[in-house]
Amino acid sequence: MKKDFPKNIVENVSIAVVMESATPETKNWNVYLINMKDEPLETVLVSSKGYGEKDGETVKTSILRHSIGDIKARDYAVIEMIDEQVFGLTNEYWLSYYINGEIFDKKFIFVPESIVESNLIRIPVLNKPGVMIG
Repeated sequence: MKKDFPKNIVENVSIAVVMESATPETKNWNVYLINMKDEPLETVLVSSKGYGEKDGETVKTSILRHSIGDIKARDYAVIEMIDEQVFGLTNEYWLSYYINGEIFDKKFIFVPESIVESNLIRIPVLNKPGVMIG
């Protein structure tokens, strides 16, 4: 039965945690969906959650569901703001979208402490510093 489902592989679509601005006191971060394809993504949905251990205790954040809509070719969309306090947790984003009526989905996972300044790169399409999974 499972062999009958199409193997729609997600390619040229990424999730990035981007530093928007920084002052000596705070840094502002957003999570973006980056479409590096030459075709639009339709009916985009993203769910996000954080989980792990902090100070020896199990921690889970709320599951947030985001209806993004359509994203044009070589474009991006903001998914959510993210607080630096959850960078020590596993941050998971489950993406679903359609292209020409076919569904695609993929789970993106930022492991604990992966969102740090030493891992920042220049994010394609956005041209801002961030950490990207693709």
